[in-house]
Amino acid sequence: MQQTIDQLQTIDQLAINTIRTLAMDAVQKAKSGHPGTPMGLAPVAYTVWQNRLRFDPADPHWPNRDRFVLSVGHAAMLLYALLHLTRVQAPGRKAAGGDHAAVTLDDIKHFRQLDSVTPGHPEYRLTAGVEATTGPLGQGFANSVGMAIAERWMASHFNRPGYPVADYNVYAIGGDGCMNEGIASEAASLAGHLRLSNLCWIYDSNGITIEGSTALAFSEDVGTRFLAYGWNVVRLRDANDCAAVEVALGEFQRETGRPTLIIVESHIGYGSPKQDTREAHGEPLGDEAVKAAKKFYGWPEDTQFLVPDGVYDVFAEHFGKRGAAAHAEWQAMFARYRGEYPDLAHQFELMQKHELPEGWEAVLPSFPADPKGVATRDSSAKVLNAVAQKLPWLLGGAADLAPSTKTRLTFDQAGDFEAANYAGRNFHFGIREHAMGAVCNGMTLSNLRAFGSGFLIFSDYMRASIRLSAIMELPVVWVYTHDSIGVGEDGPTHQPIEHLASLRAMPGMFAIRPADANEVTEAWRVVLKLTHHPACLILSRQALPTFDRAKLGAASGLAKGAYVLSDPADGKPEVILIGTGSEVSLCMEAQAALAAEGVRARVVSMPCWELFEEQDKVYRDEVLPPGILARVSVEQAAKLGWERYVGTNGAIIGMHGFGASAPLAALLTKFGFTKASVVDAAKQQIALHAAEMAH
Repeated sequence: MQQTIDQLQTIDQLAINTIRTLAMDAVQKAKSGHPGTPMGLAPVAYTVWQNRLRFDPADPHWPNRDRFVLSVGHAAMLLYALLHLTRVQAPGRKAAGGDHAAVTLDDIKHFRQLDSVTPGHPEYRLTAGVEATTGPLGQGFANSVGMAIAERWMASHFNRPGYPVADYNVYAIGGDGCMNEGIASEAASLAGHLRLSNLCWIYDSNGITIEGSTALAFSEDVGTRFLAYGWNVVRLRDANDCAAVEVALGEFQRETGRPTLIIVESHIGYGSPKQDTREAHGEPLGDEAVKAAKKFYGWPEDTQFLVPDGVYDVFAEHFGKRGAAAHAEWQAMFARYRGEYPDLAHQFELMQKHELPEGWEAVLPSFPADPKGVATRDSSAKVLNAVAQKLPWLLGGAADLAPSTKTRLTFDQAGDFEAANYAGRNFHFGIREHAMGAVCNGMTLSNLRAFGSGFLIFSDYMRASIRLSAIMELPVVWVYTHDSIGVGEDGPTHQPIEHLASLRAMPGMFAIRPADANEVTEAWRVVLKLTHHPACLILSRQALPTFDRAKLGAASGLAKGAYVLSDPADGKPEVILIGTGSEVSLCMEAQAALAAEGVRARVVSMPCWELFEEQDKVYRDEVLPPGILARVSVEQAAKLGWERYVGTNGAIIGMHGFGASAPLAALLTKFGFTKASVVDAAKQQIALHAAEMAH
């Protein structure tokens, strides 16, 4: 049987059909999945990996490897089959044969099963060789733009004559769904504007989606659209024509001024009775259709998970040897580079290890007490500009809002990242919040420390990207300003209400809302040390008082999420006032008013719920003693969740609508964010719990 297959097929065709049949068998065994795209695209992916991709399977984290991103994450078996056949190694994980393998044949047999390394969509950090978590369509395409940007920036910063420290290419495969999604359009527009010639998107144009033909909702000429974006466009009429695929890839590598889009016409479910139908997209083919497809391929119909003799060897001979040689050559070059440019080499190595330069904390500013204070967006600008000069790979920008978010790096060496200057560190993402999010993820996946900024209200426009930064455990810094109804006259469309609760609900995300300038400094100290968590800095437009830290709790308490800012001078507190951001100063005013009436109040600043929850119970009980039940929370946001800290009978002063268009002072009065409101709530709490104790 084995000889019959080998006689009928060339070794290349044998490898391609192995990818196809592994995908069919895995989906069939799992009783769920998407077999059609791997079947149609196997020749294209095989040609990219065998002939072009510079990737060492012995070290999938080699810094100068080419990147391969599967934007059509539902076609995960295409990638898993390639990772298995190329024997990509995962240090610390042994396969049955003794070699370190990221994806074993047994893993493929456990596709989509609990705790397997072959989940339904590729997951970064889980499976070696997976460059990004993909699934929401278009995200992988946009991530690849960030990866291409990272290469261009690193090349400009690190490369020297004879020392190509960074010169990798980025390949991404997407489909009709990716091209439907707005995020891909945003990212493509940005990539064309930046002339990222190291970027190649391969568009699988198979004409089928879950509902049926793409003609139901999609009839544009994608190639013409990309020409308008400034891309080089190559069209291939047959995904099975590996020679034509190779020619197209050669055109990409010869292009020096534009990103390249290769449009490939393929047949979803190629070779099966369900070819070119929606049934081939998102469900197992069925036993009889699988057998029919295998017969069409000249494959033994009753075998499952067959890898014929010679298939592993052909990948090792071409893909493996080429990648290992390129890696060894790069390592030798970098050793010479380290001798000639030790400072740059040290920076590069710190980046790869996710470490910070020595002495970076020494430049963090402190701010003197000032009752008038400064907006936290302005103090953030000072902190960011100070630390960025010590951390060259900290870079980012805004979705056309840098003058408002105060995220521009203003020192002389910063510059703008643009097609004529890839060394710049200020990014103009344009009015493309969603692409900004995914691009920042891609930059961070390439070991840069990226930040993106906008108004908090517009985090809605990029939520999928923020969520993926949390899923991938990427330490991206999201800088969000205009944090509350403090936006004032702009009204409900620009006043964030539910956003804080939404971000706090996201696992792995640190949402930090500093109360004054020194808390801002401490917030940056915390987030720059993160290696596996993204963080949102929630900053004010209006000025906030800078507290006198000689008389109050140290701002370093921010690192614990919440801390006692002020206690009464004359005994145990009767009531606890808890605030975040601009409302902490309101709590301080209320504390003084209560003290004048002989009421003892503690003020707790709680800038980050997530950090507070990481502390042990002893510390949490020190800040919020269980015996003090009279509690008031004050935050210009949705009330959801504050019951955790004030109790079911606690007072929550928060938003109960979408805001209004008016000057800030009028809004504060209308929605109850006044000293009198806080004082009244505190007194009511004391009375309520005194009555409860009496009973």
